[in-house]
Amino acid sequence: MKITEKKYLIDTNENKDFLNSCAVALLDFGRRFPSPGGGSYYLGDDGTPWKDRNRETWITCRMAHVYSMGAMMGNPGCKELVEAAVKGLTGELKDKENGGWYAGLTKDGKIVPTKQCYAHAFVILASTSAIMAGIPAAVKLLEDALDIYDDKFWNEESGLSCDTWNTEFTELDDYRGVNANMHTVEAFLAVADTLTDERGHGYRVRAGRIIDHVIEWSKNNEYRIPEHFTSDWKPDLDRNKETPDDPFKPYGATPGHGIEWARLISQWSVSMEELDDKEKEKYIEYACRLYDRAILDGWNVDGAEGIVYTTDWEGKPVVHDRMHWTLAEAINTSAVLYRLTGKEKYAEDYAVFMNYLDSTVLDHSCGSWFHQLDENNKLKGTVWPGKSDLYHAFQAMLIPYSKVGMSIARSIHDAC
Repeated sequence: MKITEKKYLIDTNENKDFLNSCAVALLDFGRRFPSPGGGSYYLGDDGTPWKDRNRETWITCRMAHVYSMGAMMGNPGCKELVEAAVKGLTGELKDKENGGWYAGLTKDGKIVPTKQCYAHAFVILASTSAIMAGIPAAVKLLEDALDIYDDKFWNEESGLSCDTWNTEFTELDDYRGVNANMHTVEAFLAVADTLTDERGHGYRVRAGRIIDHVIEWSKNNEYRIPEHFTSDWKPDLDRNKETPDDPFKPYGATPGHGIEWARLISQWSVSMEELDDKEKEKYIEYACRLYDRAILDGWNVDGAEGIVYTTDWEGKPVVHDRMHWTLAEAINTSAVLYRLTGKEKYAEDYAVFMNYLDSTVLDHSCGSWFHQLDENNKLKGTVWPGKSDLYHAFQAMLIPYSKVGMSIARSIHDAC
């Protein structure tokens, strides 16, 4: 399908205006997220807080990250919302006895068990963004987050991060996962762009070590990335085969993650000064292969537009539902690869994705994006009811016009 409407074409004023208007609408939609203690409420379809659900640390971090960028962009009231989220991360969500951050709190204020690498990576990301937004408490938040992450989650020998501890940090689960490592790469690159010294650069180097593992795993698997591993990092390709639509550990390959990894690999390779041009080109080629495989396997493969949630290891769809975050990452990565390669196919993909966003995934009546649609693009809420946070959608309104080799908050900071 050839898209010609300027609203969807990259680098047109109409497209820039469309993205900007969507970004403003998202910021308006999510303003009711803070609880009295600062932890983020889960948001319903119209932005009303669902106070009977847990106040999750990872959601609180994502909202702090989003509204930090909103504050840097001069959107009124955003800085106060960042301060509220940081209050939650330095207060009710922080485990002052055992260190680190709880997975979350129940509606009654009880602790949600375990300590998650995924959540701790987002604490790092949130604190870097809040620092750039001028929140003083974020400086110590970042130091605390890096200390606990380096001590409990990062494994220097393997160059990868473990996944889950018990709440007391005394028992480490045998599961190892790529999703947490993906968001660790994102967080480490944000640290490198915040601590612009030798220490910060060390986190960029670490991100590259994770990336090299992921590339090798994908090369051995036709550029479909294994998601789940044993404690010694052997792929567990059949994990959750009986519960394939798990929101964090689904069975099979996740095309959306292949797309997201392609963007992060591109960002890292462009930012890594030690790489020469040939080495950078090699990483960008890998990024293109990951993206191309994911789009081939996932986009419009079952009779309707959208990217399927998961496939098996031959590329056949398993869970046909469309998650909003996969579209957000497709928008981001098609734009990034177009910037890096100049190939029109990526610009054409971007236009198709933008058209699909406007026609199907954007909720024009209540705001934000529909977070889960079925294979016929009808609203569904079995995995992601409501609209929990703004992270993926908001970033997709900014990354297409941001610096490729720079974390998004840093890019917004430098542009504003």
